[in-house]
Amino acid sequence: MNEVLLRSLTPSVLGILVRRGADFAAAEDAVQEALIEAVRGWPADPPGDPKGWLVTVAWRKFLDATRADAARRRREDRVDEDPAPGPAPEVDDTLQLYFLCAHPSLTPSSAVALTLRAVGGLTTRQIAQAYLVPEATMAQRISRAKRTVSGVRFDRPGDVATVLRVLYLVFNEGYSGDVDLAAEAVRLTRQLAAAIDHPEVAGLLALMLLHHARRAARTAPDGRLVPLAEQDRGLWDTSAIAEGVAILQAALARDRLGEFQAQAAVAALHADAPTAEETDWVQIVEWYDELARLTDNPLVRLNRAVAVGEADGPRAGLAALATLDDTLPRHTAVAAYLHERDGDPATAARLYAEAARKAPNLAEREHLTRQAARLNARRSG
Repeated sequence: MNEVLLRSLTPSVLGILVRRGADFAAAEDAVQEALIEAVRGWPADPPGDPKGWLVTVAWRKFLDATRADAARRRREDRVDEDPAPGPAPEVDDTLQLYFLCAHPSLTPSSAVALTLRAVGGLTTRQIAQAYLVPEATMAQRISRAKRTVSGVRFDRPGDVATVLRVLYLVFNEGYSGDVDLAAEAVRLTRQLAAAIDHPEVAGLLALMLLHHARRAARTAPDGRLVPLAEQDRGLWDTSAIAEGVAILQAALARDRLGEFQAQAAVAALHADAPTAEETDWVQIVEWYDELARLTDNPLVRLNRAVAVGEADGPRAGLAALATLDDTLPRHTAVAAYLHERDGDPATAARLYAEAARKAPNLAEREHLTRQAARLNARRSG
């Protein structure tokens, strides 16, 4: 079963159902049921036209649910017949669906959660981790969002800022998570940048390109995570870096600084350094100061503590870290790194081991475990 194929087809199938008259919540439920049938049946009997199969099955699921619900019987006049057999039309509705999910009837956080679940294909657990909330809390938020938009006519799509936030989170999950969604996020952001002349749209595209350019160097052939300082910079995609920097420079020249432009500036400084030792950490700290002013995000301040540790020494980094909540994701890993830089391998090894137990994914857990083992071996050797 090709999970990536199913996820790639989901937005288009969902868009077809919405255009045929299904309200979003019912369409999303029908598509999810069709995906379950695909997982069960395709390994033994794969269809010749996967997209057409999903459209047909999802539409029938929607009809069944509609007919079973007396409050929705009025819809039956519009859905008398199943779609004709044959290939489904090649229409890309994905970006439109992102805007539809950012409906004015939803709060921005609920709109983002709903889009990530219904269109981005992320699990509730992955979304909860991105928002730093318990999975049960996120499940309730998504459920409420579905109830809010159930039966709503999507004639007032949401704003660009919410769509940008969704694209950013989808890219981050695709870049570091279990499912490859990063390339799709880049593609959709390119579409958005072509349609909307806005510096923050350009800033997000630049940020994605600059991060994506380093992707080939992020893991070793055996799957081991390679930290930025140890990456083979010869593997970086220089054309993507050049494009990202050019897009960023044009956006910054408009003097309308936003969060994504500032993040892209940090990424550009990393990409511009010939070696890790030549990184301009002083400028990076300054950009994190701008980001903290724009967002007041605790994770920004966590990253700033790392940059301060590089620019002004590990003691300064630890002092900056001490002002932050120690329950923040990766706080313990940052503390371990700074203690190692400060010449305290015993504390660093203990913290690396503790951080490994909290790691959000297997690759990061194994990396932190190796760091702890390395320091312990050095101390006992």
